[in-house]
Amino acid sequence: MRTKFAVLLAAFAFTVSASGYAAEGADHSHAGHGGAGVQKLELNAGKKWATDAPLRQAMSDINRAMTQAVPLIHGGQFDNAAYQALAATIKQKVAFTVAHCKLEPKADAMLHLVLADLMAGAETMEGKTANPRHDGAVRVLQALNAYGRYFQHPGWQAPRD
Repeated sequence: MRTKFAVLLAAFAFTVSASGYAAEGADHSHAGHGGAGVQKLELNAGKKWATDAPLRQAMSDINRAMTQAVPLIHGGQFDNAAYQALAATIKQKVAFTVAHCKLEPKADAMLHLVLADLMAGAETMEGKTANPRHDGAVRVLQALNAYGRYFQHPGWQAPRD
């Protein structure tokens, strides 16, 4: 289990470092990942991508954690240990998603752009980048908003920054 998680983290780290921001409109390529050549998030012929129960559960859990954290972050009541714990939750939920979510290949390629941003945000919240930890929370919020714009998730509402 630890080995699989370590491999997943390494893959996401490579994706993030090789592509920079995976957010909507970012200019990068995933050529070689199933030949999809994904450059940015896009809809499925004008419609949101289908999701499955494991994905919706994991994303709801991340969304709930961020909803609880945002007021504390804004209130200056979020210390490094709290950022560490939040990042750990996000990484665990992303790992769960990768292990359990079964989407069709094009939807999966789109989802990996969102997951890469979640992981990059978590890395920043852990203090593993030169950016302030707060920037990691912002990036996670952006990923949650992108998820809601591009994926079917009844009742989805990302936290407000």
